[in-house]
Amino acid sequence: MNIVKEERKDLTVVLKVTVGEADYGVAVEKTLKDYRRKANVPGFRPGMVPMTIINRLYRKGVVAEEAYRTATKGAFDYVEKEKIDFMGDLIPSDEQKALDFDANTEHEFVFELGLAPKVDIPLSESDKVTYYKIKPTKEMKEGFRSNFLRRFGRLVDVEEATSDEALSATLDNGEVKVEDAYVGLISMSEEERKPFIGKKVGDTIAVNVNDLYKTPSQRAAVLKVKENELEGINPEFTLTITKIRRFAEPELNEEFFKTAFPAGDVTDAAGFDKYIDAQIASELDRESELLFTATLRNYLLDKAGLSLPENFLKRWLYTINEGKFSMEEIEKDFAGFLRMMTWNLIQKHYIDSLKIEVTPEEELQEAKELASMQFAQYGMSAVPDETLTGYAKSILGNKEEAGRIREKLREKKVIEAVKPQIKVVTKNVSPEEFNKVAESVA
Repeated sequence: MNIVKEERKDLTVVLKVTVGEADYGVAVEKTLKDYRRKANVPGFRPGMVPMTIINRLYRKGVVAEEAYRTATKGAFDYVEKEKIDFMGDLIPSDEQKALDFDANTEHEFVFELGLAPKVDIPLSESDKVTYYKIKPTKEMKEGFRSNFLRRFGRLVDVEEATSDEALSATLDNGEVKVEDAYVGLISMSEEERKPFIGKKVGDTIAVNVNDLYKTPSQRAAVLKVKENELEGINPEFTLTITKIRRFAEPELNEEFFKTAFPAGDVTDAAGFDKYIDAQIASELDRESELLFTATLRNYLLDKAGLSLPENFLKRWLYTINEGKFSMEEIEKDFAGFLRMMTWNLIQKHYIDSLKIEVTPEEELQEAKELASMQFAQYGMSAVPDETLTGYAKSILGNKEEAGRIREKLREKKVIEAVKPQIKVVTKNVSPEEFNKVAESVA
């Protein structure tokens, strides 16, 4: 086997790998013997087909396959031995010439490889990146408090609809009559609520069920028919209110605290206020950290100024996707892909140079935090550690989820490692200002 490396101007390397019978011959003979043992040729018993027939039927294809496999392995071994830092993967080169497996025993395979640029980002105190810290507002606190209490509240009967009540009603159009239909004002826009505001039990309103219930599945469920039967129903109904219920927050008494905080860490109104403040601060800090990560990522990407083998990467994407995407489609999303690849290179630079590692214990802890957030979405704020651990292990059992968690932790560690090398300027901003910055960074 002979390998020749040729560097091109567009940050690519061409490997010309020449293989002969001495390289692939043994593999060819072994494969042909396997073919003979399994071949089903009329007139011959299994395993008794003459090799002359096997050679005539299969030899050319087997030589082509084994020669290519040998050349590919040789190219990969060469890249590893020479420590060539590359991007993407080996792909067949456009310089590949036609091969004659009938007349020749030596065959030259031509591969292409994109070179990874060297990453060098000198950092100092002169490199300033802003950390945006959100100032919590009164409305934010009230909203968080209300959402938390809603999990433990109840619906009470009231006389009049004023804002976001839940209504029970009778729908009647003369042909179809439905008792106890649900109408939720909370899910309506301010304009959609207007006809209901000020109405009392017994009041009637003319409604169009197509407007009241947005999807066919909702309308079919309320009217108790199949979706394909909706077309024959007149959508104009008279709605008679039979019940009006409003959400009532629970009293902050001993029963509430035992239910909401079974661990006993919050036992009174003052402790509850501190809990709400802490939860808001935690959420806002998480948002600030996400924005800082994105901001620092963009800063490093711009400062690195790396040039990548773009033409090669486009061909590589087209090749590995086996034509599923056209070059025009790849071109459309290529800028984002290129930025992601560049960030991966920068992260690899810091991971290798600073010897950053993610331990199984850190992965488990991250998975537990993810599990805790998922439980919290369903109002379960005090889940036993044993349950969280079991759920976290099931998350890590999914290769894709485990990979995402590992990548997230690596990025987090890279950001933490870079932080001390630059000057971080903290700036307090309102939620509106924060959102504007986040939009510009994204």
